[in-house]
Amino acid sequence: MLVVDLGAQYAQLIARRIREAHVLSEIVPRDITAAQIAARRPGGVVLSGGPASVYADDAYALDEDIFDLDLPMLGICYGHQLLAHGLGGRVARTGSAEYGKTELNVIDGSGLFAELPEIQDVWMSHGDAVVEAPPGFEVVASTGGSPVAAMEDRERRVYGVQFHPEVAHTPRGNEILKRFLFDVCQVRPNWTHHSIIEKSVEAIRAEVGSEKVICGLSGGVDSSVAAALVHHAVGDQLTCVFIDHGLLRAGEAEQVEETFRRTFHINLVHVKAQDRFLAALAGVTDPESKRKIIGQTFIRVFEEVAADLVDTNFLVQGTLYPDIIESGTKDAAKIKSHHNVGGLPDDMQFELVEPLRDLFKDEVRAIGAELGLPEEIVWRQPFPGPGLAVRVIGEVTGERLEILQTADAIVLEEIRRAGLYRELWQSFAVLPAVKTVGVQGDGRTYAYPLILRAVTSDDAMTADWARLPYEVLERISGRVINEVAGINRVAYDISSKPPATIEWE
Repeated sequence: MLVVDLGAQYAQLIARRIREAHVLSEIVPRDITAAQIAARRPGGVVLSGGPASVYADDAYALDEDIFDLDLPMLGICYGHQLLAHGLGGRVARTGSAEYGKTELNVIDGSGLFAELPEIQDVWMSHGDAVVEAPPGFEVVASTGGSPVAAMEDRERRVYGVQFHPEVAHTPRGNEILKRFLFDVCQVRPNWTHHSIIEKSVEAIRAEVGSEKVICGLSGGVDSSVAAALVHHAVGDQLTCVFIDHGLLRAGEAEQVEETFRRTFHINLVHVKAQDRFLAALAGVTDPESKRKIIGQTFIRVFEEVAADLVDTNFLVQGTLYPDIIESGTKDAAKIKSHHNVGGLPDDMQFELVEPLRDLFKDEVRAIGAELGLPEEIVWRQPFPGPGLAVRVIGEVTGERLEILQTADAIVLEEIRRAGLYRELWQSFAVLPAVKTVGVQGDGRTYAYPLILRAVTSDDAMTADWARLPYEVLERISGRVINEVAGINRVAYDISSKPPATIEWE
């Protein structure tokens, strides 16, 4: 299946939902031609949502010949409007935009809606709406603000829905997508995690041949799975380099070395570079600058190590799709630069090997388990590549790092003690470089506050703040204030993503 990216933040989520149904899917750019699609011989095409109006001067358009391909096609949100507009229907402002949960009324309970309720909740996010279906199409669902909330031309196998079936907030969305995949496109569910590994191994071998490869290993889920996958593909051609920038959580550097050198017998070089990174970050407070400095310093250290160790042009990174989309792509707005994407220097000498760049975190975990990585690595909570540098809000100093490491260790210990670690996407501490007044031992204190952050999520594209039990919050607060010198209060962040991001920087 091909998913045409029309600028939606959720284009990859559509592809992911299709892969969850064990069907291979790939993202393609909006400027793909009909001839290029035909040459790929897909089982069907999905047109993603997008931020534009079909009437805007800079509206995203498609090669008109795509509409004439004898292929099943499903338009979602903007893709639905683009189908209607391109095939002779009408799109307009109805005066009733829809954002969030919306009640859908199914008019014809066949096709995509076979055996589904006549009234169901769906997730909408649109201003314009299709008000008149193109010739040959039947209106099969509507809402208060969308007269044509779903339309079908079963003879041509072309379908459109105004809502987002790919998001979890559309409870029956996966069933609708599966109707399209299996009933309309009649594709087979033969895409599995084993298939992903096989395809990745083949691609890695084709890319690097017999050359040596160097991998930036942090010990996190992403870089660990990337290292295991590349090692599975090329064996001893791989050398892993663990750049210890001193911005890790307490005890992590020792854990990384123990796991990969002694357990997996992978060639590992441990470079201790905390002084170099702290010197580069001295006086820096802007988060984008931090990320770029860390990304550039990483690459420079890698270049030096690679020159000493092996003659290679290949650098493995554990880049995931959320890193790409948040750093900005051709059709997606930039949210923040990731040190391994937007922070890379222009004159970098390496050719990147990124076997995970099309995957979400849950897919990466499944692949890691398939490759035999231990549970403590596969289910480790995500940790930013820049480490605690983006959890110290303000200038990063040795004192602030030590305070944050000690406090963060208490947070994780109590989260595990409560049996919540696997239930949470992330749980961590943030140290803002401000001080607040407190009272301890009948005396005035002037110390840092600690911000506790815990969220639930499926893919990090959206996240909700976790409703931690009060007794857990109380234990964390009490221990941090009593055990960590330099902190005199604890606050809990109850912001979701969006509008906030998971990390503070």
